[in-house]
Amino acid sequence: MFTPVRSRVRTAALALSALAALALGTTVTTGAAAAPAPALAKQGPTSVAYVEVNNNSMLNVGKYTLTNGGAQVFDVAVIFAANINYNTSTKAATLYFNPNVQSVLDNAATQIRPLQQKGIKVVLSVLGNHQGAGFANFPSQQAASTYAKQLSDTVAKYGLDGIDFDDEYADYGNNGTAQPNASSFVYLVSALRANMPDKIISLYNIGPAASRLSYGGVDVSSKFDYAWNPYYGSWQVPGIALPKSKLSPAAVQIGATSQSTVAALAARTVSEGYGVYLTYNLDGADRSADVSAFTRELYGSDAHYTP
Repeated sequence: MFTPVRSRVRTAALALSALAALALGTTVTTGAAAAPAPALAKQGPTSVAYVEVNNNSMLNVGKYTLTNGGAQVFDVAVIFAANINYNTSTKAATLYFNPNVQSVLDNAATQIRPLQQKGIKVVLSVLGNHQGAGFANFPSQQAASTYAKQLSDTVAKYGLDGIDFDDEYADYGNNGTAQPNASSFVYLVSALRANMPDKIISLYNIGPAASRLSYGGVDVSSKFDYAWNPYYGSWQVPGIALPKSKLSPAAVQIGATSQSTVAALAARTVSEGYGVYLTYNLDGADRSADVSAFTRELYGSDAHYTP
């Protein structure tokens, strides 16, 4: 049996008393991403690390290098997670940051820039929050575009490298919201790509949005930079028309997926020609044994942990 998606603590994200929603239209930058140092050469797939910032530091992603050559193990770090909430007064979706996510963003100089200076891209994941608002039930194209602007404004304000979509826990229908429709996600992704043509847009391949990528003659598949399997400890090719170089059929939970499975999925990634390897829940412990289980297969090197 696959590990069910993610074992997450949502208490902080559900605490409505701690609202820190992004003000619409705010584009003041709190510090642009510093130019990264020249990255050491590394041949092989793109490695991705999701970090549960309710419990762990984003800086953990930058603590792993390859023993051979010294390159960073991880190429993309994902802040997990902001939320799509529902404002019952305005009847509109709004972007929400729980206190832990807000702290990472407010302290970008110490929590995000050090990773970017090592050549690691930092992406913000956005997740449903049981309030009925989701990526697949905007009532109009304008509503989808308004939410896309909240996302792109956040990327600009905090000097991020992109947005990751995770259509879970929306609880479509709550608060009188609509069920998923065919157009919403296409409108949202199209608007977001127009707003940030050179940033990352990735898809955690789950939920109603993931199966609604085409509408009115427009297919947004090519607008994504990456898509990955959402079931840890398994192999599943995402059902999206992207080249293998942008797909991760492998997904592992660091410290929970066995090292033998981690290695086998990494070996299969290489042998079948896929270009991305997804990991979840990198914590603050020395996980060099777990990380080395995939780096040996992907890059021909053990991983070194620097506290």
